[in-house]
Amino acid sequence: MDVDVDQLAVVHNAAEKRFEVQVGNWTAFAEYMPAGKNIVFTHTEVPTALEGKGIAKKLAKVALDYAKDNELKIQALCPFIASYIREHPEYQPITWGYSSGKQ
Repeated sequence: MDVDVDQLAVVHNAAEKRFEVQVGNWTAFAEYMPAGKNIVFTHTEVPTALEGKGIAKKLAKVALDYAKDNELKIQALCPFIASYIREHPEYQPITWGYSSGKQ
């Protein structure tokens, strides 16, 4: 299936506590739990038919930008979100428990 990731809209579904992308009959999402001034990312899922197209990266960017814009501290329990943060140092200062190893 061809997907133009740049044309996909990520929707913040606050009722379900997740960021979503709808492609045909499939939904990809990044789930979170709010915790005061923290946001805990727990799980990211992309249907098999949509894997490898950059959808999870787009979800991560929109979700992390939301946290940054709303001055929320990020905790990444989701391995994909944690990996994305390691690759994008601009989110590391607002990541709870993140250590770059530098003093």
